[in-house]
Amino acid sequence: MPARSSASRRTVLRGAAVAPVAGLGLAACSAPGGNGAAAATPTAPVDLGAETEVAKGGAKLYRDHNVVVSRDEDGALKAYSTICTHAGCPINKLQGTTLICPCHGSQFDAVTGKVVRAPATVPLNELSVKATNGRIVAGPAAD
Repeated sequence: MPARSSASRRTVLRGAAVAPVAGLGLAACSAPGGNGAAAATPTAPVDLGAETEVAKGGAKLYRDHNVVVSRDEDGALKAYSTICTHAGCPINKLQGTTLICPCHGSQFDAVTGKVVRAPATVPLNELSVKATNGRIVAGPAAD
């Protein structure tokens, strides 16, 4: 007589029901596009808008370019990529000067680029930024 499997029908059905849910969890940890590559940040200088859009002590999120620009109390500008360093998701929310990643809840300080809340452990990538003729221009970090 053949040996009988110890897995019951109920166990097999439970496993079949959980597999798609587990797949969704893995998909949420991957970068957009499914190829493991993060969404693009500027590879050349890009005009973001009027210099007056970023107030002293504030920050502005430029979702279309995956950039955040902040201005300190002295008026100096800083810019960072808004691609989360945890899983490569584009950050789409700015509360005050705190960036919030929609994928896993990592939070970053838009003024310093530093991680405020895990799971991310690496700061955001800094970009070059300057004000030219009243316009904010950001691009890849100068070497």
